[in-house]
Amino acid sequence: MGWSSRVVPAIIATPLFLQSLDTSVMATALPTMAAALQVPTLHLNLAITTYLLSIAVFLPLSGWCADRFGPRRVFCWAIALFAIGSGLAGLANSLAELVVWRIVQGFGGALMLPVARLILLRSVTPAALVTAMIWFTVPATLGRMMGPLFGGAVVTWVSWRWIFLINLPLGLLSILLALRFVPAHPPEASREPFDVRGFFLLGGGLAAVMAAFETTGKGVVAPAVSIALGLFGVLLLATYVVWSRQRPNRLVDLDILRIRTYRTSVIGGAPLRIAIGAAPFLLPLMLQLGFGLSPLDSGLLTFATALGSLATRAVLGRLIRHFGFRRLLIGATTITSLMYASYGLFRPETSHLLIFCTLLVGGLINSMSMVAMQSLGFADMPQPRMSHATTLATMLQQLSISLGVVLGAGLLAVTAWYHGNPPDALAARDFPFAFFAIGAMTLLSLLSFVRLQPGDGDTLRGGGKPR
Repeated sequence: MGWSSRVVPAIIATPLFLQSLDTSVMATALPTMAAALQVPTLHLNLAITTYLLSIAVFLPLSGWCADRFGPRRVFCWAIALFAIGSGLAGLANSLAELVVWRIVQGFGGALMLPVARLILLRSVTPAALVTAMIWFTVPATLGRMMGPLFGGAVVTWVSWRWIFLINLPLGLLSILLALRFVPAHPPEASREPFDVRGFFLLGGGLAAVMAAFETTGKGVVAPAVSIALGLFGVLLLATYVVWSRQRPNRLVDLDILRIRTYRTSVIGGAPLRIAIGAAPFLLPLMLQLGFGLSPLDSGLLTFATALGSLATRAVLGRLIRHFGFRRLLIGATTITSLMYASYGLFRPETSHLLIFCTLLVGGLINSMSMVAMQSLGFADMPQPRMSHATTLATMLQQLSISLGVVLGAGLLAVTAWYHGNPPDALAARDFPFAFFAIGAMTLLSLLSFVRLQPGDGDTLRGGGKPR
């Protein structure tokens, strides 16, 4: 493959490294930050929640902005917003200041991922897309790997402020690399007017649903408030569906869901994405609360999943060319289900080497499923509708991951109640059912994958014609 299938994806995914690093570092640094700002540790969850809500609110803007102003320009401004918001968060002296600048960070983060995907899809040929997608996922995986270790080192040896301040020079470097190597695609000629009402319906609905997920089971608000938020969000989203059918300048064109390969990826693959969102939440809890391991030992074991994810790039291209998307997705999803179920067989006395090797294989297969599914989703998407496709895919991905965390927490609460344990006193026996359940749920994606045709995605296997 040419340089563009490796260099461009790696460059445009660099801000995603920053985003993944930021998310994983925050959890490690929360106690130190709380002591410095003189607030209870649980109150700092607001800094994480507002960041996620900000992403949810502003995500619908990404496609319209990219079409209006050009994807590379929007991408660079998004990095700048993220880095500036991060730098100012590092200078915050109160929780209120931190929350404000985290909202700015979220605005930049909301634009980065869908616009980065759009640049990727417009910068490589269909035959090179799988390779490009593999390289596109590497920086984010590295961010998740490095986050806990980086966060622990920074708060121990320097200051918690540097987990934010480091994004300023890294963001500037990302902008310079993007301006140097990423091709500048012109704005769309149509320049449709902005759908203000659609933005408030879609952004508000997405934010309300995300808020419902984030507050469920955490004791932040009454359960009735979480339910009301979720129902209100669903109502707003349903209203947007009706509204968008009457508008020529739709913020997100839902008609793209009529394309079978795209619908299979974003809707049919939702159970798989939900499971992949639940597992990283459940594993550290099981290893630390259930098995009594230290955070460092737990992190070293779960590091195996990220290592396996990195190994995907060595085999996935050849597997897709040999088996095709349909057979690969069916096989990888089935094995992913079995791997998640196998995590439920771990016991406190299980060999750490066996756990590490199992998580390594699980990470490899999970990543294989995700990259193949994401690549297939854009196989038949016309170029003029790519901005809508990347925006909607990112929105549904965020929802799936949040739902995975809520599902994992809910399953633990049910099994703890069944065993007579309070939710804040989890034991090893409370975890197997949760892993068995998400393993079984993963199989629901097969209902969509088996409907794929053997030739679906052939343009991405190296022998098709460019779109």
